[in-house]
Amino acid sequence: MTTKALRHTALISAALFVSAASAQAQTLRLNHNNPEDHPTHVSMQYMSERLSELTDGELDIRIYANAQLGSQRESMELVQNCTLDMARSNTAELEAFEPMYSAMNLPFIFESEEHFERVINGDIGQDILNASRDKGFIGVAFLTEGARSFYGDRAIHSPADLEGLKVRVQPSPSAIRMVELLGGSPTPIDWGELYSALQQGVVEMAENNPTALTNARHGEVVSNFSLNEHTIIPSVVVISSCAWDRMSEDQQEAMRQAASEAQAFHSESWNKAAMAALETAETEMGVEINEVDKAPFIEAVMPMHDEVANQSAELADLISRIKAEAN
Repeated sequence: MTTKALRHTALISAALFVSAASAQAQTLRLNHNNPEDHPTHVSMQYMSERLSELTDGELDIRIYANAQLGSQRESMELVQNCTLDMARSNTAELEAFEPMYSAMNLPFIFESEEHFERVINGDIGQDILNASRDKGFIGVAFLTEGARSFYGDRAIHSPADLEGLKVRVQPSPSAIRMVELLGGSPTPIDWGELYSALQQGVVEMAENNPTALTNARHGEVVSNFSLNEHTIIPSVVVISSCAWDRMSEDQQEAMRQAASEAQAFHSESWNKAAMAALETAETEMGVEINEVDKAPFIEAVMPMHDEVANQSAELADLISRIKAEAN
């Protein structure tokens, strides 16, 4: 065989090898509504890289930022019907799909960030992630987004300061009930529309973690951020049951490991991002950061704990387990 023929044969063999490898590789599509510089996006990129490493390139994740494939709710519906492989939502919106998530949305159920970390990294967190198996998806990781507080055109020092104010909330029964108990008027608005809603006075208040001031630029249109820290609502990375069932046991184990490592990576980086956001908002955007006595807020929302516990024995047990982890 001539040198030219040998080279031709080698090229064909290489092409066939690449084709076979490509046929075995699987790219999972993951949609979320944050920008690419948001800490959750960075942590999901980390998860994708680790998944590819752990599976020798058999699996990777293509991440679509800025709600390219739909809103959080639309993404979850696509995941449930197997049109989309993965999504990043949060526990506030997920309670509409799996009631067990509502326990995590209770205001002041977590006494500290340390309490929260113990819950998501232990058996309780894993039980919650697995609870939705019969709903068409399972959770693989919690990505903390820290404590949420009120921000808007004035300081909020007590529930009385919220009386009658229109407060943007997520489409979550827990968020709506919390604002009602605090005296505000809960107003569900899509995240992508919130900047203009605050700018135009459609709502006077919103509630979120400090990075909303910088990553979403809300610090450009609000003057005060009040640190009442009523809830710790984490993001949750979920995968459709269809995509999960297509994986081998080794691939499933690799996914769990990559997700667990991303969860730990994210927890380490989040506090730095939140503190940096507060400093930037205060020094560069002119937002006043207000310290708050949390006691009046805690007293006002405590009825929610019993209301949610009374919904089912499973929720009552879960709430008790979460509170026990505080000690």
